[in-house]
Amino acid sequence: MKMKEGLGWKACFNEEKGVYGAEIMFQGSWNLYEISGSVFNSLNKNMSSSQVEELIQSGRRLYSHVNDRYSPPYTIVLDDDYAIYCPWMAESKPAGKTWSKEMTDAAVELFESEKGNREQRRKKREQRKKQ
Repeated sequence: MKMKEGLGWKACFNEEKGVYGAEIMFQGSWNLYEISGSVFNSLNKNMSSSQVEELIQSGRRLYSHVNDRYSPPYTIVLDDDYAIYCPWMAESKPAGKTWSKEMTDAAVELFESEKGNREQRRKKREQRKKQ
């Protein structure tokens, strides 16, 4: 496992699975992303927070947790396999209320920002229907 870290972010290359993941933490929230190898290679401690955020957010969001002063804590699990991309989260359980699979599916279909999750969410939904 190759890791990189900076202020408010962490990224890794999971050599066993051949995938890259990253985490952004900021003021009561954190998000996990699938990132590309080129994004991983570009990340370094000398970058500004906005540069790091822009690079990481170019990937597919996998998981989002919000714990701010505007609402009770909640979690959105966009890809159940987030721990493959971000193995340090393998033992973590979502904190606060977690959106239902149905609500998450609807949000992914509705919001353009989540279009990267549509294919995998549709496949998972079809698998759930067959069970």
